[in-house]
Amino acid sequence: MVSIETLEEFYQRHPVPNQVFTEHNAGQGHFNVFLRTGCVNRSPFSRRDFYKIALVVGQGKMHYTDKSIAIEKPALIFSNPSIPSAWETGSGPQTGWFCLFTDAFIESHEHKSALQDFPLFKAGGNPIVFLDETQLVHISALLQTMMEEIDSDYVNKYDLLRNYLRILMHEALKIAPVTAYEVNSGAAARITTLFLELLERQFPIDSPGEFLKLKTANDYAQTLAVHTNHLNRSVKEITGKTTTQHISERVLKEAYALLKHTDWSIAQVANGLGFEEPAYFTNFFKKYTGSSPAMSRLNAV
Repeated sequence: MVSIETLEEFYQRHPVPNQVFTEHNAGQGHFNVFLRTGCVNRSPFSRRDFYKIALVVGQGKMHYTDKSIAIEKPALIFSNPSIPSAWETGSGPQTGWFCLFTDAFIESHEHKSALQDFPLFKAGGNPIVFLDETQLVHISALLQTMMEEIDSDYVNKYDLLRNYLRILMHEALKIAPVTAYEVNSGAAARITTLFLELLERQFPIDSPGEFLKLKTANDYAQTLAVHTNHLNRSVKEITGKTTTQHISERVLKEAYALLKHTDWSIAQVANGLGFEEPAYFTNFFKKYTGSSPAMSRLNAV
């Protein structure tokens, strides 16, 4: 099973001088901002129970379940609690900042689900924003201001930091390239966006007792209250792939994660991913990869 690192475990791994960990240090949730001094060579591959935004100045790699991304220029990296990842430091010096926070810190009743809907935190999106020199200076100044503010005695500093955090998120969104899904408009694009978001919300599968509730295009269409043919046409028009292709690719991605990072049996993996029999899962896996689940797990070790 992919481990989940808690805030407290993070502070044990990354001790902060003159600070004692408090789960709700901001009153409403948790927030902190740090310099990237003493950056570890490699962080554990895990999910986390908090969000993190890092300004990375230095070389390294971000590792995800299905890919690794080389960081060779300054970048903002957005980490979502539902997506397992690990950082590997490259050669040369490491500088920059990072801030971490819980959803309770930034969300309120009127902004509920704002984080999971934010494009740079969305599963399946691009969580890395590369910066040019001018952008680096601007973002660095903002993070330095946040760091000075958290050390201040201002009684309402966390309200101010909450606003700075939102500014940081939107400054990054202004820099990030617009995706193909974002530039499309109309009913087909809207239904496709809803489908893709609903698909991502089915994951991750965190325990053998969990299982996919939505498995087919018809399941998704019923949940979205549209006809299956309308959903299929819309998704195909906007993405160039069928609804079933998207579902299969996402199930396959989760299968790789479970095989590589858990000790579940093949039958448990199959059940969690909605297959009635392990043989059906094996046939599905072979169809798309040319290899059996057992062989894939062996090669991943």
